[in-house]
Amino acid sequence: MKQLALFPLNSFILPEGRMRLRIFEPRYVRLISEASAGKRDFALAQINPYVSQQHPDRILPLATRVCIEDFEQLDDGLLGITIAGIEKVQIAQRWQEADQLHVAQVQPLDNWPALQLDAGYQPLMLQLQKLLQQQPALQQLYPSPKYSDATWLASRWLELLPMQPALKQRLALEDSPAPCLDSLQAWMSYHA
Repeated sequence: MKQLALFPLNSFILPEGRMRLRIFEPRYVRLISEASAGKRDFALAQINPYVSQQHPDRILPLATRVCIEDFEQLDDGLLGITIAGIEKVQIAQRWQEADQLHVAQVQPLDNWPALQLDAGYQPLMLQLQKLLQQQPALQQLYPSPKYSDATWLASRWLELLPMQPALKQRLALEDSPAPCLDSLQAWMSYHA
């Protein structure tokens, strides 16, 4: 088991995912400072928006350990960071420190291996290509997209699509990206 600080958000990230964050709360400034100094890694943890902030299930059990790729000072003077997902982790035990920073004992989980995309999932690939072309901020995060990698494609769709947090968690915990791609393909066909 490993101890990680937690950065709880409504957002979701998986290995190889990238995201920009604005840092302003003192507890998260400390988290970034500790991570930058190599004192303690952190994970992005998904919030369950359907329960109160005090509920024991407020932070969902699947999180992703991340690293800081870049820092910047934003126009409003706040700290901006770009993070990248490294590995999925399962939260085993969680508590808060004096400044309300969430910390957890976590168990590493296996990441999906890189897999050649099956031709049947071509529509998902084309839709993601189109989405990235239409969203310059997303395109900047992924200058070298891996569209033909089933794992990369499934992970990016899970991060981007608005769906129930519990469903994202369940699909990300499958043994391979195939069940996720099947569900996404069915969902897109239904909404076409």
